[in-house]
Amino acid sequence: MNDPAASVAAAVDPGSLVELVLEAVRIPSVTPNEGRFAEWLKVQLESGGWGEVDLVEAAPGRPNLYARTGDGQAEGRSLVLAGHLDTVHADDWVTEWKDSAREDPFAGHFMDGEIWARGVTDQKGGVCSVIEAIRAIHRAGYRLRGPVIGLFVCDEESGQPGSGLSLGMRTAVQDLFADVGSPPDFAIYTEPTTGAIYTAQMGFLIADITLVGKSAYFGRPELGVDALKAGHALLGALWDYNDTLSGAAHRLLGERFLLVTTVGSGGNIAVPGHFELSLIQKLLPGDDLDKAASVLREITAGVAEESGVSFEVTFSAPRDHSVGGTPDEIPADHAGVEELARAIEETTGGKARIEGAPYWSEKPLLRSVGIPGVYFAAGDIATCHTPFERLPIEEFVSLTRTLAYFVASWCGVEKSAT
Repeated sequence: MNDPAASVAAAVDPGSLVELVLEAVRIPSVTPNEGRFAEWLKVQLESGGWGEVDLVEAAPGRPNLYARTGDGQAEGRSLVLAGHLDTVHADDWVTEWKDSAREDPFAGHFMDGEIWARGVTDQKGGVCSVIEAIRAIHRAGYRLRGPVIGLFVCDEESGQPGSGLSLGMRTAVQDLFADVGSPPDFAIYTEPTTGAIYTAQMGFLIADITLVGKSAYFGRPELGVDALKAGHALLGALWDYNDTLSGAAHRLLGERFLLVTTVGSGGNIAVPGHFELSLIQKLLPGDDLDKAASVLREITAGVAEESGVSFEVTFSAPRDHSVGGTPDEIPADHAGVEELARAIEETTGGKARIEGAPYWSEKPLLRSVGIPGVYFAAGDIATCHTPFERLPIEEFVSLTRTLAYFVASWCGVEKSAT
């Protein structure tokens, strides 16, 4: 082949790739227990063309892995390939598939050309694509001209107590990029995209609101202050506010919205003295998280004053911001996006799709230190966090070839001396 990148893509080994992801999913790494998987990944990276691999603790017992290619001469463009080590829990999987062949969420089940397992798409498939892409470069007899940093972090997933706050990525950004004069040129975070290039992502905040009235025996309700009634008024005010958020949709991400996710109140045959709710709000590129948080506090304060209750508003999911996660977008004509689109077209024969992520992940933390990037990997986020998580093998192999092609073309390659 005259095109070195095409030779690299052709060197991806489908059998080795499938075996790799099966090994990966068979090592449970539910947040915050990423340690065994991190140790396995360290071995894979050390034997797979990376010159330096460091396992560090973002916090006691919470590992990050930093890897650097050792063959680049810093003559080509630089790249970050990122992924997370943790998965969500598998309780729902065990319940759904009890007494069936798929009961074990970490076995890796083949069905209709797909691998079913907890974490196979979110995000061990993407991590394994990174491993195989770098191996393919060396298998094809090339060495990279530009440097690649592999970044594999703990604590991306939400849902486990005290976890899911991007501890790993926040630590990695400080460890690797806080004091560098020139940040890497581009990043691919291997969250699932069904092979589209996600150039934009929503922002979010999660608010937990408590109203406190005064409980009273049901026969003397005049002695109490009904927090549930105040909560009813708050729900109405929040839904009215949500109606003002629609319109001016983003071309890739759709409309803003606010969704109340949980509500709790009640008393023991008494006037309810407490009311609690949780909500999530979607934000779009250009939106201000501080302003959004302030509006929620103002709405709650207004209802509390009218109802005679006290209130508290807390934000329980700080990521790259104290109240949530910021939205992010890079232009479709960024050189990295255009090169990845070309890689897709060269390796798949299809036209590249530019889309928006229907989720929040950690790319904005990289952007905060000057590293623009996208999400790109096999698999569909719609199956993730469900008992139906699965990875189409043909797509997985194809997009790993695309990733290998992109790394070779973006960073540049030359014939290896050995």
